Amino acid sequence: MRELSPQIRTSIINILTIVIFFSLGFRLYQIQIVETEKFQKTSEKNAIKEKVIEPYRGIFYDRNWKVLVDNQPSFTLRITPYYFDTSLIPILEKYFNLKHGYIKYILRVNKSFSPFIPIRIQRGLSFEQISWLEENKEYLTGVDYSIDMQRAYPAGIRGSHLFGYCKEISRKELEEKKEFYIMGDFVGHSGLEKYYEDYLRGRKGKQFIYVDSKGREINPVNGGQNDIKPVSGYNAQLTIDGDLQKLAEELLEGKSGAIVAIDPDNGEILALVSKPDFDLSHFASMTPASIWRELNSDKRVPLFNRATMSIYPPGSCFKPVNAVAALNENVIDEKFTYGCGGGFSFGNHFYKCMGTHGPLNVVHAIEKSCNTFFFNLILKNGFERWTKYGSLFGFGKKTGIDIYEETSGILPSIEYYNKIYGINRWTKGYIVSLGVGQGELGVTPLQMAVYVATIANGGTWYRPHAVRKLFNPEANPPEIVIPIEGKKLPVKDEAIELVRKGMYLVVNGAGTATHVRIPGIEVAGKTGTAQNPHGKDHAWFIGFAPFENPRIAIAVIVENAGFGGTVAAPIAKQLIEFYLKDSKKNDKILAQR
Repeated sequence: MRELSPQIRTSIINILTIVIFFSLGFRLYQIQIVETEKFQKTSEKNAIKEKVIEPYRGIFYDRNWKVLVDNQPSFTLRITPYYFDTSLIPILEKYFNLKHGYIKYILRVNKSFSPFIPIRIQRGLSFEQISWLEENKEYLTGVDYSIDMQRAYPAGIRGSHLFGYCKEISRKELEEKKEFYIMGDFVGHSGLEKYYEDYLRGRKGKQFIYVDSKGREINPVNGGQNDIKPVSGYNAQLTIDGDLQKLAEELLEGKSGAIVAIDPDNGEILALVSKPDFDLSHFASMTPASIWRELNSDKRVPLFNRATMSIYPPGSCFKPVNAVAALNENVIDEKFTYGCGGGFSFGNHFYKCMGTHGPLNVVHAIEKSCNTFFFNLILKNGFERWTKYGSLFGFGKKTGIDIYEETSGILPSIEYYNKIYGINRWTKGYIVSLGVGQGELGVTPLQMAVYVATIANGGTWYRPHAVRKLFNPEANPPEIVIPIEGKKLPVKDEAIELVRKGMYLVVNGAGTATHVRIPGIEVAGKTGTAQNPHGKDHAWFIGFAPFENPRIAIAVIVENAGFGGTVAAPIAKQLIEFYLKDSKKNDKILAQR
């Protein structure tokens, strides 16, 4: 046999090399381009699944360590798009009673996210549904459930507008906070839940697990040594007295209005109630559409926080501001008197008083709630001075309470009147009614509670707050104490004391709230009737007790209820008496001081 020449052997080798090269290249093209999905799924036999472990959300305790807001387990149906077999959609929709097309819709709107991240489909699964998932998990590729936590309210306190609620994170929020959340997470949406979200949420943990090509979990990676332990959120000790809060909610049931009670020594909120309200348990998981429609269509607007958002004229409860301004600026003194003949004439208008009181000084003018005296006094003070002292007491601006829902109210000024009426198009006659808390003046119940607390303690304005401290032994730092923020107003002690004396006589003299007297407790206060152009007047009462060493300051408003002394004041009386006459509670208060 003739031997091949070197040139031929070289050519054969070259041809074989080229054929092998192109064969390998073609096969590589098939694997990487044509059959990518097939081989990608096959390679998942040794894939690592990252499983998120949800932390416990921080618990709310009241000032006496009663649990007000807790967590309870809840089961959630999930789909992981990468492993999910879409032929299962009809089966899932039928068994879980989901609307036709709902699962496809959820998968579509979340398509931009990683297909390995589970998507929450339905919360609040029953034990029977969980059992069904467990029994059929071999056939439900890409379908599982998670154990989440949802809020529970074991104390029987509603706290709707104070505690607030959580809801599923929006796409906009998710874009802003991708480092903390994934789609489907619940985040604080209102109240304390929203304000302290960064502390309450905790830090998620991670568990790394080997899964096969069907997404079935095999075993932990490295025996679980690579797992990241979740860190629970900070718990919160609130300043709220749970028993007082519950009673306040009961006393305002069936009415529209608000109650705010404050510790005058530090601005701690003891109770905050807005009625009508709503059941927070409806928001603990997915809120039924029927409940949401009902709340939004209710003409009484139960979702609206009247305690911090509603603006009312304060009526006679604002007279002490007028008095402090005049006394502090030496416009009048204790000996100054003004005669009440049943009303006040200014220009061509006669402003009525509720009685004919004769000559009164400032203390007795507060006691008798004499409109005539205060119509005259605002003109003696002048508009700018009246506005200045209204601002000192916190009106016309937000208090800074630790819930986001708050309005600044309306404190009229020269600039305000020039804006709404035009420069030189209003006269002093426009401001006369402001002297008795009417006109364009608008305040919130929270502002009124802070204001009366400032009078109660002798002139120090404290920022109201509902959380005393946050604590978590696992976190760094383990405890965060909410600072007390106060400022002494530039007001003479004598001026405040004369106003306090007048408010004392409102209850203990011949004033408009004598039925608020409590045996053994000296209460001071002021009633108010706020004119309402849309119906019956609103009833106000502000007050504090005990007179010499105030432990509670309170503001109560009941809408469309007429005179403050007959409706709002009795509610305040019951709350003050309840709070101060409980010996055990008093012991705790004294110990905390």
